[in-house]
Amino acid sequence: MEELLTFLQTHHHALLDGLGALLGFIYLWYEYHADARLWPVSMIMPAIDIYLYYKVGLYADFGMAIYYFCAAAYGWFAWSVRRGATKAQVLPITHLPKRVAAYSLGVFLPIWGALYYILSVWTNSTVPFLDSLANALSIIALWMLARKYVEQWLVWIVVDIILCGLYVYKGVPFHGVLYGAYVLIALVGFRKWRTMAVRA
Repeated sequence: MEELLTFLQTHHHALLDGLGALLGFIYLWYEYHADARLWPVSMIMPAIDIYLYYKVGLYADFGMAIYYFCAAAYGWFAWSVRRGATKAQVLPITHLPKRVAAYSLGVFLPIWGALYYILSVWTNSTVPFLDSLANALSIIALWMLARKYVEQWLVWIVVDIILCGLYVYKGVPFHGVLYGAYVLIALVGFRKWRTMAVRA
């Protein structure tokens, strides 16, 4: 028992990294198929990530993990019930309206600026520019996912490329591999959702 406890204490970062990566692949499988079960999985992952990101100094990601949990609850509800409906209906996959895209850009820019300022001034982050950029984009992308907009995949591609590099740089290799795979799967996911949106 003592040997097991010692092993867990010594390798807990790697174990959490691996577990988070495994859940991430499960989440991505559900997202690819537009399956609402992605939301329960996305509520479990932040519990792991909150601890892991704080320990490795990715403070924006740490804060984002809290946001992800709350957004997952919203996404689960949004995918189950259409706003204004008299009965439960499945939210359809649609394309992002130009008006909503402009609004999203207007929200993204100040969020990015605020995160960059916080990381630069109030933390010892060594990657404030990219960390804040990836997380500001993630806020927008997760909301787009909750509303089932096809273009959410395009935003995630940018996020995944940035985070893949950051995690490798910060010594979280399993998450780096995970986000590298996300880039490839997001390309396929975008194509699949675009086809599904046409039929919706």
